[in-house]
Amino acid sequence: MKTQFDISELIETGKIQNEQDFERALIAERKLRVLSKEDPSFKSVRKKLRDLIERYENQNWSSESKITDKKLHESDLAESIVEKERLFIQRRRELIRKKLKTLNLTQQDFGKILGHGNKSYISELMNGVSPFSLKDLIIINQLLKIDLTYLVPTFLPMSDSLKIRTTIKKLDNPKLKLSKDDLAIV
Repeated sequence: MKTQFDISELIETGKIQNEQDFERALIAERKLRVLSKEDPSFKSVRKKLRDLIERYENQNWSSESKITDKKLHESDLAESIVEKERLFIQRRRELIRKKLKTLNLTQQDFGKILGHGNKSYISELMNGVSPFSLKDLIIINQLLKIDLTYLVPTFLPMSDSLKIRTTIKKLDNPKLKLSKDDLAIV
């Protein structure tokens, strides 16, 4: 299961598919703006991402006739979910940095421990531009003693949550019930 946005996948596909990825791309573009000041190699990635964002906006938000109440609701919901993801990544980054500081480790030392020699790649991971691998998360959990609930997002993408809710409803199994907060999408 994909638990985090991966900018390289988006650029590889060459198209933003939905509002949630659009909102994620907007946040990633802002992060890349900051990262590109430290490392100019991010400028080309940022340019590609900006082009995808512009194309999506032109296709989905340029003409008022295409903007329906349903589309606005979908956009608001996606924005809410992506903000939740952004806050999760920010808290995770702060926790990791705090633990590294107590161990007198730099982010670059940390990258070496994880097996990532490239300093800019560690910045991508820490800032949520690229996802940590499962191996990375296990090492962080065991080395830094950070509980997995702070390392792995426990919320589902909107599309998955809606599919699961719909399927459970269709099954009509009285033993299988979700509360309002289970699989919450906001």
